[in-house]
Amino acid sequence: MRLLPYFDAYAIAAQPRERMFPGAAYQRALAGGQAGNYPVLLVDGVVAGVWHQRRQGRRTTVTVEPLGRLSGAQERELREQVDRVGEVLEAGPELVVGKVTVGPHA
Repeated sequence: MRLLPYFDAYAIAAQPRERMFPGAAYQRALAGGQAGNYPVLLVDGVVAGVWHQRRQGRRTTVTVEPLGRLSGAQERELREQVDRVGEVLEAGPELVVGKVTVGPHA
């Protein structure tokens, strides 16, 4: 389980795209077939969702939109990843699992 940022080399260079972005991930995480315009949630090395972080003062909210059901173990791993984002940003992290409403990076 990893949260990859915008324009991460792993997601951009992955070929064939259909294997890296299976099913709904192909439509949701690619902007017109172009990788990198959304930060992605990786599960077992493939894209399984998108995410977005919004900082407000000393807090950051990380919204994760999984494209399938996460197991209990995967939810714990996701929490660890969000905590790591907060640590890097030196901000208190909050995890929200739900729809990412922002569009692709321009």
